[in-house]
Amino acid sequence: MAGTVLGAAAVTGLHAQAKPPDFLITEIDVTNPEAYGKEFAPKAQATIKAAGAKFVLIGGAGGASAKADYHYRGHAPEAIQQWDNLDALKAWYNGKDYQDALAIGKKYATFRRYAVEGQ
Repeated sequence: MAGTVLGAAAVTGLHAQAKPPDFLITEIDVTNPEAYGKEFAPKAQATIKAAGAKFVLIGGAGGASAKADYHYRGHAPEAIQQWDNLDALKAWYNGKDYQDALAIGKKYATFRRYAVEGQ
């Protein structure tokens, strides 16, 4: 009986400590899909994966691995990334590798980004 109570308490404690992932939602207006998809998207995606994040969604025009987006009202985001925490997201975004890639991306697109803490 004591083992069962201790086991249940340990599982409950571990579950309570688990923090949900955070997300970065990006809306992108691409002005040159061909150049964007060739010069920017592969570099940017490589930095994201190297930083330990994963893509939940890649859509829109010109993105490497992009899927068609079906929106019913308004404009759908082109990318949703899942991050372990906001500190990792900030470190990636402010890092030299991504900032170098972003300088290229800004030639072909404008970006709106929203970081959202998981629930």
